[in-house]
Amino acid sequence: MPFHLTQGTFSYLPDLTDDEIRSQIEYCLDNDWPISVEYTDDPHPRNTYWEMWGLPMFDLRDPAGVMQEVQACRAAYPQHYIKVSAYDRTKGRQTTALSFIVQRPSRDPGFRLDRQETSDRKVRYTIHSYATDRPAGERFAE
Repeated sequence: MPFHLTQGTFSYLPDLTDDEIRSQIEYCLDNDWPISVEYTDDPHPRNTYWEMWGLPMFDLRDPAGVMQEVQACRAAYPQHYIKVSAYDRTKGRQTTALSFIVQRPSRDPGFRLDRQETSDRKVRYTIHSYATDRPAGERFAE
């Protein structure tokens, strides 16, 4: 069974179509949530700060403008993970209201769970991304 990264909203569902992505973006904009597009080739669960594509779109009100940025990011990074994040600023701080993956690489090697036994019968676990065995920019090359 191929690996399927499960991070963010909708991650246990099949990949969203562009029409479904556009509908979610429209929902975010209707709630006055600014949107950003982010990408990475290191999808480790603790890597919450992905590279930002451009600046957050505080002033966009049309889903087509956000989709244009998603398409431009896809063209520039065809073998990276790309996600859309929407922020709820009503609490006076950066709070992620919705975040979902809009692109995955064609092949993802997945993760390994490393177990380390320590003193007093304690066990520690570390998650290792197989993708990071290769240098950045070459992680998902065939």
